[in-house]
Amino acid sequence: QVQLVESGGRTVQPGESLKLSCSASGFSFSTHWMYWYRRAPGKEREWVATIRSIDSSVDYHASVKGRFIISRDNAKNTVYLQMDNLRADDTAVYYCKARDLDFWGQGTQVTVSS
Repeated sequence: QVQLVESGGRTVQPGESLKLSCSASGFSFSTHWMYWYRRAPGKEREWVATIRSIDSSVDYHASVKGRFIISRDNAKNTVYLQMDNLRADDTAVYYCKARDLDFWGQGTQVTVSS
């Protein structure tokens, strides 16, 4: 069955960095676009970043562009989110998702607080 396991979240101070990982299984990872989403307290889940399957081209939400980098390692069935210069409004539960698969993992909590 499909599994997505996010990890790497923790509490950091503003300006610090974190790298999130999402380990995938149960589907053909290398052929799927992968996304990162986040849900901030009291808000709807929002899209953060996309990495495509064929050429690993990427897109970012305007609020994270220039600070976050999405990447993938198809040999490890893992997608990453490098987050730099974190801000308080990045506080959220972060989720990965595969295109065309209606499945969400448990997410990983990122808290940015001084």
